[in-house]
Amino acid sequence: MLIIKNGHVICPVTKLDKIADVLIDGKKIIQVEENIQTGAGTWLEGKDVQEIDATGLIVAPGLVDSHVHFRDPGFTYKEDIESGAKAAARGGFTTVICMANTKPVVDNVETLRYIQEKGEKTAIHVIQTATVTKGMQGKELVDMELLAEKGAAGFTDDGLPIMDEEILRKALLKAAELDLPVSLHEEDPAYIKQPGVNMGAVSEKLNYGGASSKAEYVMVERDCKIAEETGAALCIQHISAKESVDYVRQAKAAGADVHAEATPHHFTLTEDAVLKYGTYARMNPPLRTEEDRQAIIEGIKDGTIDMIVTDHAPHSKEEKDRPMAQAPSGITGLETSLALGIKSLVQPGHISLMKLMELMSKNPAEFYRMIPGSIREGEVADIVIFGEDEEWEVKEEEYASKAVNSPFTGWTLPGKVHFTICDGEIVYKNK
Repeated sequence: MLIIKNGHVICPVTKLDKIADVLIDGKKIIQVEENIQTGAGTWLEGKDVQEIDATGLIVAPGLVDSHVHFRDPGFTYKEDIESGAKAAARGGFTTVICMANTKPVVDNVETLRYIQEKGEKTAIHVIQTATVTKGMQGKELVDMELLAEKGAAGFTDDGLPIMDEEILRKALLKAAELDLPVSLHEEDPAYIKQPGVNMGAVSEKLNYGGASSKAEYVMVERDCKIAEETGAALCIQHISAKESVDYVRQAKAAGADVHAEATPHHFTLTEDAVLKYGTYARMNPPLRTEEDRQAIIEGIKDGTIDMIVTDHAPHSKEEKDRPMAQAPSGITGLETSLALGIKSLVQPGHISLMKLMELMSKNPAEFYRMIPGSIREGEVADIVIFGEDEEWEVKEEEYASKAVNSPFTGWTLPGKVHFTICDGEIVYKNK
């Protein structure tokens, strides 16, 4: 048995917001009360009860990241399912949802099962999506029904846009029938000269073609309309442009089942970061202007953007050390996500910590048709314990991920994770 004493429980499902003890037996929470007694004369007398003193710390449902790349199969020199799961646990995540652009891509049952079986051996819950189209070619739908039956959590060609409107419409109609979500990477190549950097002042300074925000928002406008027509649950992935936020807001107001995710790097940094961090700030979609960053924060505040995800995209140091035009896009994010949410959203007063937990736990779980974790009796004990304002330094040598490609290395951040508990077991403990 395990008891968490004197923690400040924040639960977006039950709305519990108070100091309480949490008693865990096996995989389940069996009691949430103030001052649970464990000594002589209590029903716990003589039982082996491990105690965590959470005085001054937050106790919340385990975080859920619905957008990660674990690079397995095919690119395991960057990351694999085991190392990715360790990075997730260190960041406070008990559930992750992997994207399907592996090698081979997850457009077949064999690859899906390989990842599921490997994920089951990790200490956290590793869930897998399937692609929308065969080979991510955008031309022919996968067998969505079969993949759903075999446990695919949803469908996404993340990494590439689906340019064929009719293919997307068919996919959304089928997804609606299966009651599973579709998540879309929105970048029309017609508006991209060179990827990874916003087309604007910084790309001009670097003499680098860049990617226009129009590449994203023209796709978002189109796909929000198709979602409204089909009734499908649609997520606009890693939103980056102010116009995109507006289109999602309008779609929600019209009653469409449209959602949007934002990454910590898009609400923390701007295109200027490319000048400071080079390829470590190259990503698709790119970091954009301060106006775009503020629009994302407003979208988070008003509920237009309802999920915070990492888009955890590990790459080797050798790859990121190439010139801008040759380097891959993306950054790691699992180990800094909670901290950046606190720093960029909670501490400035944009949202409450309860709202952050909703965006990082409850909403992503619900979008992917999972029962969200909560701190209440009878629920599975998936829990993160962290110091909301407790500062820690992001050190390259301490990453649990195989990759170190983050512009946040060297930053001092709040939100130090002390423990991550999954299925009642301590899967990460800060040393």
